[in-house]
Amino acid sequence: MPVKPAAASPAASPSFSGPFALGILSASDQVLFPGLVLPDGRVLDLRTALGEPALTTRGIFERWDEMLPRLHALAAGETVDGTADWQSLEHLRAHAPVEPRQIFQSGANYRQHVIDLEVAHRSPDDPRTVEEARAEIAAIMDRRAAEDLPYVFIGLPSTITGPFDDVVLPDWAQQPDWELELAAVIARPAYRVSVEEALEYVAGYTIANDLTDRATVFRRDMPAIGTDWLRCKNAPGFTPLGPWIVPAESIADPGDLRVTLKLNGRTMQDESTKDMLFGIARLVSYISQTAQLLPGDLVLTGSPAGNGMHWGRLLQGGDVMEGSVTGLGAQRTRCVAEGTAS
Repeated sequence: MPVKPAAASPAASPSFSGPFALGILSASDQVLFPGLVLPDGRVLDLRTALGEPALTTRGIFERWDEMLPRLHALAAGETVDGTADWQSLEHLRAHAPVEPRQIFQSGANYRQHVIDLEVAHRSPDDPRTVEEARAEIAAIMDRRAAEDLPYVFIGLPSTITGPFDDVVLPDWAQQPDWELELAAVIARPAYRVSVEEALEYVAGYTIANDLTDRATVFRRDMPAIGTDWLRCKNAPGFTPLGPWIVPAESIADPGDLRVTLKLNGRTMQDESTKDMLFGIARLVSYISQTAQLLPGDLVLTGSPAGNGMHWGRLLQGGDVMEGSVTGLGAQRTRCVAEGTAS
């Protein structure tokens, strides 16, 4: 299981777009609570502020149309009795900001990333030059985008961990890799919605790092079956999430955000979501044609270029990943080799 840090959250000075964000927080040795977070670092326990002791962030999304105006009022200082018990984020710890029932993950959604991975996985017997391979793969990506065929698979909620928690690298994972991504959080049940109406079903956005063991992506014993997403992506803690969920109305254009990951201080991923083949609306609509999305569910939009396979440098114990997406804050996670966690 992922190792939890003993210290409070290192997110004492949050950085996100808009007047507020949502998170799940806790004081030392206390129960977790859904919090309204302001840019100045003040936090309001929404259970007490809204008079609902059992309230969760998922519960907020289940009533998003009702809740959003109330959250704006609280952020503006409007309370029932004229007072509010604000806390300082400095003394709190941030956890993953939602507990989803379903995680939908988009693969092969960044044009440059797919080209890089395909070239990296090329057979030594491939007669094509690198340039020829890149050109051929680029043509395939353009055709996919024109034919409107996203590639989506399912992840397990048990992979979710906090934005500042340590991540245990299983001893069987020979090539653990990072994949920082923009994630959309669903506001209301969505089934067979059109592209034009899909964004109406998105409550907000957050950051996800969708770790992958490259060595187990493909089934070598059964090549006709193809990929093994259970094995390569679903170890406990393989999806650091958060720290915040920023309401969709505070993000002017989710198709124009910068996704940046640093490994031990060195920038590895630094790409715009403009490079996505399929934007949020097309992904949500596509998923909804088959499955029903539920409030609090996550739609991961895929990873941009700059993964470990590209650099020839995979994750190992002691590595520190720092990930950020424009307007959504930043997360920081440390890798721990299995058997060395304390």
